[in-house]
Amino acid sequence: MIIDSKSPQEKRAEFASVLASGKLLQFPGAYNAMVGMLIEKLGFDGVYVSGGVMANTLGFADVGLTTLNEVVQMSSDIAKVTSLPTIMDIDTGFGEVLNVVRTIKEVEYRGLTGCHIEDQVNPKRCGHLDNKQIVSTKDMVQKVLAAAKAKTDSNFQIIARTDARGLETLDQTIDRIKAYVDAGANIIFPEALQDEREFEAVRKAVDIPLLANMTEFGKSKLLTRKELENLGFNIVIYPVTTQRLAMKNVEDGLAHIKNVGDQIDIVQNMQTRKRLYEVIDYDSYNEVDQSVFNFNL
Repeated sequence: MIIDSKSPQEKRAEFASVLASGKLLQFPGAYNAMVGMLIEKLGFDGVYVSGGVMANTLGFADVGLTTLNEVVQMSSDIAKVTSLPTIMDIDTGFGEVLNVVRTIKEVEYRGLTGCHIEDQVNPKRCGHLDNKQIVSTKDMVQKVLAAAKAKTDSNFQIIARTDARGLETLDQTIDRIKAYVDAGANIIFPEALQDEREFEAVRKAVDIPLLANMTEFGKSKLLTRKELENLGFNIVIYPVTTQRLAMKNVEDGLAHIKNVGDQIDIVQNMQTRKRLYEVIDYDSYNEVDQSVFNFNL
C-alpha cells in the first residue's frame, strides 16, 4: 500500500539472481504507476520505463528535452509501488561524464533496479529512426566507466545501449559492445538490430546478459518470447506498447463522444471501477483507516 514493502536492495538482489538463471525476462513498459501495478498483477518479471514514453507523456518528442529530475520522478513513482524490479531509460546520461555520475546516483537512490545509457549524440532521437548520430567509442566508454564507478549497490544494473547499427557495420557495432563490456556494463542493449542473424551474432560475441527491444513500428522484426529465448537473450522490453494501446482507445473513445454525444455505447471498452480498485488495492487502505473502504460496488 502506497509504497511497496520490498526494499530497492531486495529487488536488485532478486533481479540479479534471476538474471543469472538464463531465463528470458519480460519487462513491459509502464507510463504511470498504476500500469506498473497492473504489470505485476499479470505476472510479468519486471517493469520498464521508456524515455520516449516519458517525453510523450509531457507532450514532447523523444529528442532529449526531458530533464533528469523529471524522468527520475516519473520512474521512481512507478518503481516504488511494485515489488518488481524497474529499469529506466536515462538517454545519454543528461550531460557529460560528471553528469552521468550524478544521474546514476540519483537513479539508484530513488529505488530503481537499473538504467540504460546510450551512445547517441544529444539531442538524441528514437533508436528506430534514421539519421541518428553517435559519439565515439572512447567517449561512450568514459561514460560507462563513470556509471559503473558511481553506483554503490553491486546489484544495480548498468545497461549500455548502442545505437551504432545502421551507422556502422555489424562488426563495428560488436567492437563497440565489447568495449562497453570491458568498461563495466552489466547488460548490453543492442538497439535496432536488423534480423535474427544479427541478434545471434551479438549473443556469440559477449557473455553477459543481453536486452532486446521489441518496439512496434521499428526496424527490428517483432520476435516471439520463444525466438528470443532460442537466440539467448535475457531481457525483452515492450517500451511503448501500453501507451500505444491506451492512446488508441482514448482517441477512439473521444471521437465517439464527439460524434455521438455520449459514452453509453463504449462503456464496455473501459476498465470497470471494480477492476480499478483491485489494481490499486483499494481495500488494503482499510487496514489503516476503517472509514476508507466501507462501501459496496
